[in-house]
Amino acid sequence: MAKDKKLVESITSMEEDFAQWYTDVVKKAELIDYSSVKGCMIIKPAGYAIWENIQKELDRRFKETGVQNVYMPLFIPEGLLNKEKDHVEGFAPEVAWVTHGGMNQLQERLCVRPTSETLFCDFYKNDVESYRDLPKVYNQWCSVVRWEKETRPFLRSREFLWQEGHTAHATAQEAQERTEQMLNVYADFCEEVLAIPVIRGQKTEKEKFAGAEATYTIEALMHDGKALQSGTSHNFGDGFAKAFGIQYTDNNNQLQYVHQTSWGLSTRIIGAIIMVHGDNSGLVLPPAIAPVQAVIIPIQQQKEGVLDKANELYEALKGAFRVKTDCTDKSPGWKFAEQEMRGIPVRIELGPKDIEKGQCVFVRRDTREKYQVALEDAPQKLDELLKSIQKDMFARAKAHRDAHISDAKTYNQFQYALENKPGFIRAMWCGDQACEDKIKEETTATSRCMPFEQETISDVCVCCGKPAKKLVFWGKAY
Repeated sequence: MAKDKKLVESITSMEEDFAQWYTDVVKKAELIDYSSVKGCMIIKPAGYAIWENIQKELDRRFKETGVQNVYMPLFIPEGLLNKEKDHVEGFAPEVAWVTHGGMNQLQERLCVRPTSETLFCDFYKNDVESYRDLPKVYNQWCSVVRWEKETRPFLRSREFLWQEGHTAHATAQEAQERTEQMLNVYADFCEEVLAIPVIRGQKTEKEKFAGAEATYTIEALMHDGKALQSGTSHNFGDGFAKAFGIQYTDNNNQLQYVHQTSWGLSTRIIGAIIMVHGDNSGLVLPPAIAPVQAVIIPIQQQKEGVLDKANELYEALKGAFRVKTDCTDKSPGWKFAEQEMRGIPVRIELGPKDIEKGQCVFVRRDTREKYQVALEDAPQKLDELLKSIQKDMFARAKAHRDAHISDAKTYNQFQYALENKPGFIRAMWCGDQACEDKIKEETTATSRCMPFEQETISDVCVCCGKPAKKLVFWGKAY
């Protein structure tokens, strides 16, 4: 039995060291491995399968809104990147450059894409001529490179996978509608599929995307009380269009600039899944996104008829669920620990005594509750249980999030909440960046978003005492 426990004992308790717990889970659940390039990760099958499910579900939702997938080059000429001043300044510290092709020095450096706004703009300027060509509603699934100083698997790596949507519209109103629409797609996806509750809102001027008119975000709260920006949607207005000369002829035969948007969600969302739902035994995956929703574990599988019955149960379930059977020669205890480590939502135990009774045992990963289920009822009961787990996981995450939101009306209350109750802090703000800068410098907390659902919890700014303009969610973040 000691051998069976070894798998879980190698995980640091999250109460002892949350950062180490996270690293242990990522490694022990075999989601990633480290590569020979610092800050770049190898996403292993267990981790990539989660990303595939994210990609599949998000792609379906995108296409329901009229999105088409395209692919842009990996490299951006330096001259092209420099066309939008604010944009290039925002990304300059993180850009990786290609200076040689083979043995020959390039006449112009090539940027390895940190994001693809400039590439899409260069494409649109030739592809858009008339109002009949609009809108352009494109997305690409790709990797990007940002030369981060401090890295952590999924949360902040130098190369990561993501999708980036880029759209062009005839009017400012259409662009704003698309910007908000895609943010809501992200929010609904996180809550309905990942069981992660989010705060929807707008970034402050200081925190918005470089080159954007406005940035909108969904913010999630991790188990340790830190925030994670989980998806963003940007309204670019016509700023990029003017920099790149993207014009179209309207129905009055007048030249107009297009209005653009951009929106993205990356593999850092896998880090959110881990930190919102995981426990000291490993991953806890929401059924909607779990690569394996149920694992059948035969007990005393060497006995006659056990494996045959396990295979019958597998055949009955495989058409409707992502299910597998663990027939390896590991001990049942080891298999249980492995199932918990990998976060498989339901374990199905089946041994000789169960077979005699015509039943199996369902064990929930999230609560470890056990249920005796008649074999003929297994498909229906598994469907019901997976739906219940999905719903309960969201409810628990929301309850945790809501219990870690504090209101602060004074700077002393703000500092006290930050030190004694990790989580979001709701506080009023005057709109002056000097106050935002002071809060960050003195507390390390940042503005996470100005929520769409505004309230007035005080008439004055939490920092300076001047008249307040906006309710802001603040917090320490990854």
